[in-house]
Amino acid sequence: MKWIPQDVETYSNAKEYVDTAVVPLYSVTIGGGIKQSAAAAEFITLLTNYLERQFTGRILLFPPFTYLEKEHGEKTLMDLQNWEVNMFDAGFQHVFYLTSDMEWRSKEDQLKGALIWLPSIPLDEMTDSQKLTMVDNQGKQLLTLFTHKWRNNE
Repeated sequence: MKWIPQDVETYSNAKEYVDTAVVPLYSVTIGGGIKQSAAAAEFITLLTNYLERQFTGRILLFPPFTYLEKEHGEKTLMDLQNWEVNMFDAGFQHVFYLTSDMEWRSKEDQLKGALIWLPSIPLDEMTDSQKLTMVDNQGKQLLTLFTHKWRNNE
């Protein structure tokens, strides 16, 4: 389910079946590096949308947690931890964060949710069919990871 009124209403009526929150993490760079920042966001967006389609009824895809790259520090971590507390308090049993920002890997142990870091693949040089193939391949690997974590209740 997506973060849109109709899906959120469905979620509200079926909370007992929706046990997983998925949060894309977007690092925004303004100035030098803006294109890479946008490419990473596009990549994570395509993957999280793929997951949402595959696991509709099991996950709620939250809006992206967005922050400025140059201000990525303790405040950003605390803000995300605040989101996390609210998601677990709301009854989500699993929280997954997807990002292409390697900086999160050093903070992974400070999060209760599962951080999934994926190196960004530049999509601007690909045709639409190449993008679909790449997202499908990456998405299938993520499906396996999600089901493994659900099965082992990690």
